Amino acid sequence: MNNLRSIDLNLLVTLQALLVEKHITRAASRLHKSQPAVSHALAHLRRLFDDPLLIRRGGHLELTARATELLHPLNDALGQIGTLFEPPQFDPTKAKRVFRLAMSDYGSRVLLPGLTRAFRAMAPGVELLVSQASRESMLADVRESEVDLALGVFPGKQSDELRQHTLFSESFVCVADSSSIPEKGIADLDGWLKRPHVLVAMRAGNDNEVDRALSKLGVQRQISVALPHWSVASDLIAGTDLILTVARRSLDSVERDGRLRLFEPPFDIPQFDFKMIWHPRRESDTAHTWLRQMIMRVANEQ
Repeated sequence: MNNLRSIDLNLLVTLQALLVEKHITRAASRLHKSQPAVSHALAHLRRLFDDPLLIRRGGHLELTARATELLHPLNDALGQIGTLFEPPQFDPTKAKRVFRLAMSDYGSRVLLPGLTRAFRAMAPGVELLVSQASRESMLADVRESEVDLALGVFPGKQSDELRQHTLFSESFVCVADSSSIPEKGIADLDGWLKRPHVLVAMRAGNDNEVDRALSKLGVQRQISVALPHWSVASDLIAGTDLILTVARRSLDSVERDGRLRLFEPPFDIPQFDFKMIWHPRRESDTAHTWLRQMIMRVANEQ
C-alpha cells in the first residue's frame, strides 16, 4: 500500500461511507457529494488498496474480504480522529439526509402518521424511505446497512450483534359486524370457532400469535380470508359473518365505526413487544440517535 502521506483523509471518509452503505448513490448522499465524485474516489481507493473493495453480486454491492477487514479499524481510526475536534451536532431544522426504515404494515399504520407529522414540523429537509419485508429480511437489511432501523415484532432476544429497544407492548382484540354478534361480543371459544376468520400475515400458516395460542389449546380456527395487509383487514368485516383478531392499536378508527364491534378474545393470547432494531455501527451517529429518540417519542404518544 502507498505511503500514508500520499493519502487524503477525505478518501478514508469516503471509503467508510462506501463500506457502510454498500451503495454509491447512498454514500454520495451521506457525504453530500455527487455520484461521479464518489465513483471516481472508489476507483482511486481500489488502486490504493489493490483490491476491488466492493463487488456486484445479484444486483447489490458486497464487500470483499479485504474490505470487511478494513471496516472495523477504519471506523475506530476515524472515530478517534473525530474526538480531536468538536463533536458533530445534528440540527434537524437544517439537515439534508435520508433515513431508511423497514417496518411492517402494522408498524406503518401505528407509527408512520405521527412520525411523518413530527418530521415535517422539525426536520423538513429529511427524507424518509420506508420498506416492508419479512422479519428475517428486515434483520438482514439492518446487518447489511440496507436500512437504518427495523421496526416490528421480533420474538426472542436478538444476537449481541444488534441493538434493540421495546417501543411498546401490544394486546389483541376481535372485530365483527355489530349486527352479527351480541352486544358484549362472543364470550365462549366454541362460538368463536364456529365463525369464519380473517388472517393477517405475511405468509399463510400457523406462524402467528393467534394460531399459536389456539394450537396450545388443541383447536384450530377456520380461515376464510388470508391477506398480508393490516390496513384493509377491518374494511372486510362490515356486512359479513367474519371475525378479525388483530393488534389493538391498528383499530383506532374502527372504534368510531358504528357498523363494527370490538370485543375481547374468548381465550388468552399473549401480548407481543413492538421493537426497534439497529446496528451498533450507528451508535455514534448523532443523526441516528436523534432518529431513535423521535421514534420513541412518537411511540410513547400512541
